[in-house]
Amino acid sequence: MNRNLKKLELKLTNVAKASLEELLLDYEDFLRQKRLRKWDKDDPEALVVRRRYKSYPQCWFENRDDSDELLDPYDIERADPSTAANTILCLINQAIYLLKRLVDSQAAAFVDEGGFTERLYNTRKARRGKPWNL
Repeated sequence: MNRNLKKLELKLTNVAKASLEELLLDYEDFLRQKRLRKWDKDDPEALVVRRRYKSYPQCWFENRDDSDELLDPYDIERADPSTAANTILCLINQAIYLLKRLVDSQAAAFVDEGGFTERLYNTRKARRGKPWNL
């Protein structure tokens, strides 16, 4: 992938992370305005949400199309407002954590690999002072 695409990929991943961080604040505001308890990351309810993905049946992720019903494995649609908001907060936090790891990985690749032009420059620079092998 060329350097400009890597740079764009890194930028767009950061935009996605920032958008989720804004959404996180909106849900926290909702809980505060409604005077509902916000779960701590180590509360039993939060731990259940954080571990829940491991129990998803594999068939949920295979052969899905637009005609399938939407998945609601956390039963958010029927949950009370406090449970629904806190569950979504847990999921947003998980997504932000994963995006942070992706950004770190993309940044490292960007620094390590560079782009085509940069690699050509480094090759030319390394060959300077060496006799040409034709």
